[in-house]
Amino acid sequence: MSDAQRAHAEAFGVRIPFVEHLGFQMVFFDQGQSEMRFDPRPEHLNSFEVAHGGAIMTLLDVSMATAARSVDKTSGVVTIEMKTSFIQPARGPLVAKGRLMHRTRSMAFTETSLFDAQGTLCAHATGTFKYVPRKPTNPNVSTD
Repeated sequence: MSDAQRAHAEAFGVRIPFVEHLGFQMVFFDQGQSEMRFDPRPEHLNSFEVAHGGAIMTLLDVSMATAARSVDKTSGVVTIEMKTSFIQPARGPLVAKGRLMHRTRSMAFTETSLFDAQGTLCAHATGTFKYVPRKPTNPNVSTD
């Protein structure tokens, strides 16, 4: 694993190759909350030259998942349901702020808001996640 991959795994609590590829940066990840930054590159834009909805939905999803995991960073979560409202075009750099609203033994109910550089709300999402145990990694298998 490269130094950049190790740093990413440390920041997110787990290595997420797709999130590494998109360039999301973890700012805060604790106590039922998360904050992430994303500076969309040209390949993340749509034909209107604003952040593509798929990249935004991924950011919202990861923001909610990390908020859910922030109370037990060793747990894993999988998305069960997600509802997204796009409010206005998102031009980078962007900030997503996730929040764990309620938790049961096996489920997490979350929300996240996405803001542009001026602090304007661009999108909002709610999501339900299922907590799943993580399988131990095999130390004999390289992830490089």
